[in-house]
Amino acid sequence: MNTPLAERLRPRTLDSYLSQQHLVGPEAALRKQIEKDVIPSLILWGPPGVGKTTLANIIATESGRPFFTLSAISSGVKDVREVIEKAKKSDGLFTTKNPILFIDEIHRFSKSQQDSLLGAVEKGWITLIGATTENPSFEVIPALLSRSQVYVLKPFSKEELIALLKRAMTKDEHLSKKLIDLKETETLLRLSGGDARKLLNIFELIVTSEETEKVVITNKMVLHKVQQNTVRYDKTGEQHYDIISAFIKSIRGSDPNAAVYWLARMIEGGEDVKFIARRLLILASEDIGNANPTALILANNTFQAVSTIGYPESRIILSQCCIYLATSPKSNASYRAINEAQSLVRKTGDLPVPLEIRNAPTKLMKDLGYGEDYKYAHSYENNFAAAEFLPKEISNTTLFQPGNNQREQAQRDFLHKRWKGKYGY
Repeated sequence: MNTPLAERLRPRTLDSYLSQQHLVGPEAALRKQIEKDVIPSLILWGPPGVGKTTLANIIATESGRPFFTLSAISSGVKDVREVIEKAKKSDGLFTTKNPILFIDEIHRFSKSQQDSLLGAVEKGWITLIGATTENPSFEVIPALLSRSQVYVLKPFSKEELIALLKRAMTKDEHLSKKLIDLKETETLLRLSGGDARKLLNIFELIVTSEETEKVVITNKMVLHKVQQNTVRYDKTGEQHYDIISAFIKSIRGSDPNAAVYWLARMIEGGEDVKFIARRLLILASEDIGNANPTALILANNTFQAVSTIGYPESRIILSQCCIYLATSPKSNASYRAINEAQSLVRKTGDLPVPLEIRNAPTKLMKDLGYGEDYKYAHSYENNFAAAEFLPKEISNTTLFQPGNNQREQAQRDFLHKRWKGKYGY
């Protein structure tokens, strides 16, 4: 039983593929492309353990194409060219269809490595399928991205994860010999973080560590077993995401000591400097925002600097930035405001723009009242004129609430003076 449970249970067909119904369900676009055997180059973007590699294998199998694979962690330009040559030679040997080249973690490929793929994709020597946990807009070169379709894979739902556990209990030749009682699943699901591979690794560890035929799964038992065997179950790289989570939470919690410690853990582990810097850039806006607007500037400069310099010197720049962010006042007011606004838009739909603030480039539009009664702020005292800028259906709605810090208190005072309490300030 050397093969891990996640590999033993790997689906081989679309019908046995549990999740991503928005992509491979009966009427989904990607499924129709596969069934019609019109397979474009694809970028599969999603968190770990959601089935990116599995889906690539299924596409190759169901379309009857030769399948080549590379890992961006261990492959260079030479490896890419060698695989492309093999793919070209295989074309016509087994099928008239062009081979599939699957590249795991394509976001780790350098620009030169990605450039080496372009010719083969353009000439149709290969169909590229890249898997990434990072936003491809940042990590895939524009020329390659424009020649590929991007599909977003979602984390497994609670129901899908439980269905996966039940499949393991009934379909796996080893686990099916045990009498497994899934009495409680909350801790199992929480520890998995929506990662199916991690869930199955933990599940197998727990079941196989029990010597008795009957295994009762409880939250307490799962936590005890996992704490005893952290190294064993965390052997496929999932800890990478736990550490970045600890790093971000330490900065959000204003603890520079912990922030630098987790930064060191990532540096010693050879983490991509751009991955770390990108998380700092997001945090500077999400967790600090207008409590200290300079944080975003420093984080952006950090991203640019470490992208140019690389290791080992970039560790100093990252340390400076993470300490600055950790010791900055915190506010998630902007983050909450856009969440509230998007939620409101989803609930209320496309409400009409008030006539007085519509654009009026033509005489007809002006005759229809577009722009009429608009108050030009600069024509009034303090460059402010009390008016309503939201659609009338949601007028007086408050979406932005300044945080409790010196800079945003100034924003609160400004708004109160202008709006005289209209929006609850």
